[in-house]
Amino acid sequence: MIAVTAIGRVDLSQVFPKTFQYFRPDPPDNAGHAHGVGMDIADTAQPRPDPPQALPADEVLAHLGVSVASGLADDEVKRRLQTFGPNTIVSRRKASALAVLLHQFRSPVVYLLSAAAALAFYFGELEEGAAIAVVLAINALIGFVTELKAARSIEALHALGTHAARVRRDGHVRLIAAEQMVPGDIVLLEAGDVISADMRLVEASNLAADESTLTGESVAVDKTTQPVAADARLADRASMLFKGTALTRGSGVGVVAATGLATELGRVSQLVEEAEP
Repeated sequence: MIAVTAIGRVDLSQVFPKTFQYFRPDPPDNAGHAHGVGMDIADTAQPRPDPPQALPADEVLAHLGVSVASGLADDEVKRRLQTFGPNTIVSRRKASALAVLLHQFRSPVVYLLSAAAALAFYFGELEEGAAIAVVLAINALIGFVTELKAARSIEALHALGTHAARVRRDGHVRLIAAEQMVPGDIVLLEAGDVISADMRLVEASNLAADESTLTGESVAVDKTTQPVAADARLADRASMLFKGTALTRGSGVGVVAATGLATELGRVSQLVEEAEP
């Protein structure tokens, strides 16, 4: 039984019992030391139902210790914000164009070819030296363009899901910055909204979402409050809305299940950042 210490203030230790697992994305095999970009792994843990898409909406609300009618109390929001941190995806670095260009020449193969070109010029083999130099220039150009696009894609991922959101707190509807959203927030949704956190739908009316940023699907996905299979693919989780996606039609109400790095978008961002350039 959930213990309420004050109006709207819930004892988290009882809201999230041991049998109700905390959720965070499974770390990649090579990310044991860098799963949380810019923060410790423990800091990324979120009180997300495991898996929320397979549970009835009422059960998710109960585990998150919130009601649709009143939402979280202000004191509870402050406590959860302190516990789980802001709803942001922190970048470890922002690559400049010059840094990306210089990176193209930091390779043993490039060093060897550069030495070969220098020797060719030294011994008067101008054609061979020029050919090697052209190959190095083309390789650097291709690598520069490709890597710069990848770097800008990472930055674009971080910018997704940073829009304002309408939430219900203490029984009142408020417009807040996405960074201030916490697990358990009740979010009011309508067509045109950009989703700022992973949510479990509790109400939906003719709702559809564009999830191309995550799944690559070009067609909007119909959404429902009905649970789906626990092992459903991301594109088939019709009872969930994901950070960085956008609503194309309808309206609804969702409860925030994960924020920041614990969202699906956060996981994608981490995998991209941790990949070798």
